[in-house]
Parts: sequence; C-alpha cells; structure tokens
Amino acid sequence: MSEDKIKIKGENGGLMLGFPNDMPFSEIMEELSKKLDSGTGFFLRGTLVRVPRDYFSKEELAEVQELFRTHGLICRLAKPEPAVPLAPASERVQPADEAPRDATDAPELQRMLIIDKTLRGGQAVETEGSVIVFGNVNPGAQITAGGSVDVRGTCRGVVHAGAAGDSTAFIIADHLMPTQIRIANYVARSPDEPEDSGKAERAYVRDGQIVIEPIER
Repeated sequence: MSEDKIKIKGENGGLMLGFPNDMPFSEIMEELSKKLDSGTGFFLRGTLVRVPRDYFSKEELAEVQELFRTHGLICRLAKPEPAVPLAPASERVQPADEAPRDATDAPELQRMLIIDKTLRGGQAVETEGSVIVFGNVNPGAQITAGGSVDVRGTCRGVVHAGAAGDSTAFIIADHLMPTQIRIANYVARSPDEPEDSGKAERAYVRDGQIVIEPIER
C-alpha cells in the first residue's frame, strides 16, 4: 500500500477511505486483507469505516463490507451530499448499507476519538474509547484511553491504553519513544537509548509485561 495510495482521514467518529481511480479492485482487496490480517492496528476493532459512494459496484461493495465484517469492523458508504428534497416517506428506498441488521450480526460500534493534529506539551486527551492521532504526541502531552491508541507520527508523551483495565489494548506509533506508556495496570518507559528499527512499533502486554516490537504499517 499503500498509505500513499489508500488515503485515510477522520470523519464523524470513524475513518474515511479514499482510493485512486486507477487502482484495480483486486489490488485494493489484497492490500486491505494484508493490513487487516497483520493485526498492526491499521484499523481498530469496532471502528466505523466509510468508503466512497459510486466507487465500487454492488458486488464489489459487498466483498469489501464482508472483509471488514470478518475482522470486527463496520463498513458503510460515505453519506451522500444533500442535493434534492427528500421524497415522501412512502416513496423512499433505504440504501442497502444503512439497512437494519440483527444486533448479533454486526460488531458493536466502538467509540473512537480522531485527532487531526499534533498534541503539544501540556495538552491532555481522555476518552472511554480508542484514539487515533494523525500527528505527533510531543513531550508533556498525555493520552488516556479506554481502548487502544494509534499515533501516525512520533509518540514522545505519556500514553495510557486500556485505562479501564483492558490488558488486550495496545499502543502503536510510527516512532514509539514515549516518556511513559501504560496498558491497563502495566507500566513501561522507553530505554535511554532506543534503537531506531525504521519501522512502526507496537506495545502490548505479553506474559505479564509490556513488550514493544516493530511492525509493518
């Protein structure tokens, strides 16, 4: 991918995907599958993901939605731009992607806070859900999340994931060099001389301690 090709931006508590016009559907599916199967946090479980309207055929959209569903995510079409008055209620047709489903068929929509800027020293963020930051987390900044944290930049601040006790939460950053990280009740800090692997890194709990490993974005 790919992140150079498949664009991601925050939208209304979820993520909006954008694709180049010349990207074959087979390549889109292959790259999305790789990211979802890798477990790198490209999408956090329970996230609402929207795709452009009129980009996929009906059959292709069904494949994309099923791919996300099997990974515990919710995929919908982007909301249409209001252009004409609504037809009378008796004449309206409900879009397929908004059709009601049995509660057991769909994952619970996870509350996600999307931050489209760098968090500077002295700024603090607290949420019951997960957090994705499109920017850096500078020294002196702090994030406290009930879910996982994904930083699309350098993390040098204090980050607490799984703050309500969820030890399955994780922290990902393009450059993970925090002052301190916490996952549930576990605490760790960066080494005095961290090695630069050139890859993004993920922190998670394994065997009763926080471990940090490089991952592919």
